[in-house]
Amino acid sequence: MHRLSLFVGLFLILILQVKPYLKADAFALIEETPRLDITKTLQDEGFVALFNGEDLSGWIGDTKNHKAKDGMLICTTKGGNIYTKDEYSDFIIRFEFLLSPGSNNGLGIRMPLKGNPSYDGTEIQILDNTAEKYSQLRDYQYHGSVYGVIPAKRGFLNPVGEWNFQEVHVTGSKVKVILNGEIIVDGDLAEASNNYTETIDKRSHPGIEREKGHIGFLGHGSEVKFRNIYLKDLSKP
Repeated sequence: MHRLSLFVGLFLILILQVKPYLKADAFALIEETPRLDITKTLQDEGFVALFNGEDLSGWIGDTKNHKAKDGMLICTTKGGNIYTKDEYSDFIIRFEFLLSPGSNNGLGIRMPLKGNPSYDGTEIQILDNTAEKYSQLRDYQYHGSVYGVIPAKRGFLNPVGEWNFQEVHVTGSKVKVILNGEIIVDGDLAEASNNYTETIDKRSHPGIEREKGHIGFLGHGSEVKFRNIYLKDLSKP
């Protein structure tokens, strides 16, 4: 009996030690792995940090209503659009985001600094799909969609208040969005718009023809938190 109790005790200790690493989502280990190890691994893969976790160096636009705190880039309830200082053409971007109830934001790709981001640039929606006020949206307006152009699959956001991991690939006219390990968009901007002549929302989207521009987070008056924002520039050899 004593040996059995000892064995059970050792087993429980082992489980408690391993438990923090048994989360389901692909990016959860970031919380338990030292940041320097994460950074080195991403650097080895060719990624660079777009956000240093301490201030808004390298970002332009509405920096007044965004803040850096505890390793997070936070869009406040007054936040508008914030952009990378540099421009990019083909890339992979990885980041985590935390939605507040009813929140609405967007990832801008190949953005100009003027005009409507959803049309003069290309916006990938960041949205609390579960909010009642968004229950009547069009398919192409929900989270992960290339706004007005390519609708995303739904059902893969974590509950509001939990961190999500998203990876976006932009290569030529092709866009792939991976949310919490699930591909929710895998499309071609040219094909989806009949070679840039007509989009699903029947609106003009000159931005989808842009070959280069800024990356941005597009605030719409709600709090959204971002962290671990890394980019791999595919245009560099």
